[in-house]
Amino acid sequence: MLRAFLAVGIGGGLGSMARYAVAYFLNKVYSQPFPLATFIINITGCFLIGLLLGFTQKNAWMQDYGSLLLATGFCGGFTTFSTFAFENILLMQKEQFLYAVLYMFLSLIIGLLLCRLGMFMAQ
Repeated sequence: MLRAFLAVGIGGGLGSMARYAVAYFLNKVYSQPFPLATFIINITGCFLIGLLLGFTQKNAWMQDYGSLLLATGFCGGFTTFSTFAFENILLMQKEQFLYAVLYMFLSLIIGLLLCRLGMFMAQ
């Protein structure tokens, strides 16, 4: 159990540092209103988690701590949007389309509303 927590923690720390580095350098060269750094991070994270979880299905060593370190830890620290995308893909693969649409819609709308509420409450 401790090894699992360490794998997730190490991966998460590395993912968070990678996110900061990518955002730092992209924001230095791109200064438009569109949040390019976050967009690049999120779509890259989606690709990475798909790649890693695809490898997990084929490689036994990834099924234990490799997946925890790289998918849960690194991708989780890099972006949680990748997990959100993957979970929706799983729902669609299981033909649970109503749950997928509900999850997407509620996550977006409630997430935006709660973010705004939090900002309002902090003022």
